[in-house]
Amino acid sequence: MTDPLPPGAPAPPASFHQRTAAIAERLPDLREALARWLATLQLSLERREDIVLAGYEAMANSAEHAYPAGEAGPVDVRAEVLPGRVIVTVTDYGTWRPPSGSDGLRGRGLLLIDTLADQSAQVHRDDGTTVTMTWLTS
Repeated sequence: MTDPLPPGAPAPPASFHQRTAAIAERLPDLREALARWLATLQLSLERREDIVLAGYEAMANSAEHAYPAGEAGPVDVRAEVLPGRVIVTVTDYGTWRPPSGSDGLRGRGLLLIDTLADQSAQVHRDDGTTVTMTWLTS
């Protein structure tokens, strides 16, 4: 944890939501927006970096795997602070494709997410995929 807010400082927003096209060029802006929101919270730098990295990996998976080549569907990133935890969800509206074989350099995104988050889950629906990641804060 970091130091508490100074007396009289406004509380940070309890939630974050942004949507963008799930294309690689758009994701850095979304990652930075999430990082800026997290910086307003009373979390350690290491915890914030874990959240940003896992969230970005889920975003990248949406961009790379959810939509047919040449199509750019939406990706939603939502985050909220609840007592004792931060929850980040990344949702696309494409088609789930099971991971293919790895060349040794790729195919580790879900493992990375599972390692960085205290809890993670994926829900695959006919109309998209949602990755939910939770970090405990106390």
